[in-house]
Amino acid sequence: MGDQTAYQSLTRTFQRLHHFGHLAAISSWDQAAMMPSKGNEARAAAQAELQVLMHQLITAPDLARQLQDAEQEALDETQRANLREIRREWSQANLLPEALVEAKALAAARCEHAWREQRRNNDWAGFLPNFREVLRLAREEAALLAEANGVSRYDALLDKYEPGMKSADIARIFDDVKSWLPGLIERVRAKQAAETVIRPKGPFPVDKQRALGLDVMRLLGFDFDAGRLDVSSHPFCGGVPEDVRITTRYREDDFVQSLMGIVHETGHARYEQNLPRDWLSQPVGRARSMGIHESQSLSFEMQLGRSRGFLQLIAPSIRAHFGDQPAFDADNLARLYTRVEPGYIRVDADELCYPAHVILRFEIERALIDGEIEAEDVPALWDEKMLAYLGLDTRGNYRDGCLQDIHWTDTFGYFPSYTLGAMYAAQYFATLRRQEPALDARVAAGDLAPVFDWLRDNIWSQGSRWDTGELVRRATGEALNPAHYRAHLEARYLG
Repeated sequence: MGDQTAYQSLTRTFQRLHHFGHLAAISSWDQAAMMPSKGNEARAAAQAELQVLMHQLITAPDLARQLQDAEQEALDETQRANLREIRREWSQANLLPEALVEAKALAAARCEHAWREQRRNNDWAGFLPNFREVLRLAREEAALLAEANGVSRYDALLDKYEPGMKSADIARIFDDVKSWLPGLIERVRAKQAAETVIRPKGPFPVDKQRALGLDVMRLLGFDFDAGRLDVSSHPFCGGVPEDVRITTRYREDDFVQSLMGIVHETGHARYEQNLPRDWLSQPVGRARSMGIHESQSLSFEMQLGRSRGFLQLIAPSIRAHFGDQPAFDADNLARLYTRVEPGYIRVDADELCYPAHVILRFEIERALIDGEIEAEDVPALWDEKMLAYLGLDTRGNYRDGCLQDIHWTDTFGYFPSYTLGAMYAAQYFATLRRQEPALDARVAAGDLAPVFDWLRDNIWSQGSRWDTGELVRRATGEALNPAHYRAHLEARYLG
């Protein structure tokens, strides 16, 4: 170890992991956005090899002693927080055998690659064998983590994305949402039935949609020297904080969804681009949780992007790219972007119906991981819940049903983050409006600084210095309070 302290040795190991992670992230982005299909087997093998290397690095025998020694060293508050996060990552990694890490990476790559065509072909039967293997390995991982941490199998996977959160707490929050959401959707739809909404008339050429998207990204403060916009079959934000890659997908008959997809992913990107630069190579410099990450994309898309003031602000840009038409009046855009209509596709769902899509997935994946149901049971359960929560019939429609998401090709425990994120975002903006009563007028006038400054000071710059609950308390003065979410929805849709 030479003259290095134990803590310094640990940070050096995690800096190396950060560099490997950089390569893994760019490779994954390329796989989703640019790679020709015949490259998949080789890419999967290379990515699995990289995962094994990273796993070997974090499970090296001397790290246990370094962690023990570092606890006794004189560290400042941020270093102490970093050591906490290092220990957390080390503990989780050391519970998983190398063979499982490699098998998971290979199974996920195969399942995800085949899923692209299977979804197009409505081929649930073809998807099932790969899915069974992914589920088997996820359960194996969950069992190892659960036994060591004294939690349920699903909670063990949930903890990877929402540290410290328990599915019982999420179920309680979601049960409350289920008690008032269907009635709210019904009331809003009745109210909107009396409103006139003018649909934009296409076609909207992809090059013009892209140009509009780039304009809006600039308005939202995206740093194009540290990122780019591309196309993929499922919109996402990837890459690394120094080189953020966001993607969208375009339809020439509808610019509305792709534009809001770009606004959403730009929220993720700005979080990454504004994480504390001095700590980027360390766990304390990373985004706090996936719920907090989703709170950034939903602050941008739902709280800001669908607000009347913001739509008023971008209306001239929409007209400049697509020509003038009555649909591009700011008031009509506001009605268009807050239209409530239950649909099959989660990523296209309106703000009010979206949580129903998330709750359905949470309930199914928890039952899958905890062994209450098997892979074969998913379609029937999906059909039952879609009918109950959104009044939609998905029988036999796997493409727009249980095959629509990329997540279950390799990830369980992630879905709750979306609605937790919406709740955090509503709480941020309730706080923001208390502190800045003229917020909406400032946004309409083109002054977005109050939003960006507040997020930078309270969320972006904090990285993982605090646990999630403490981060939210410091930012808003209280723990997660879902009442802000309900109040936001009622004010926007019934006000």
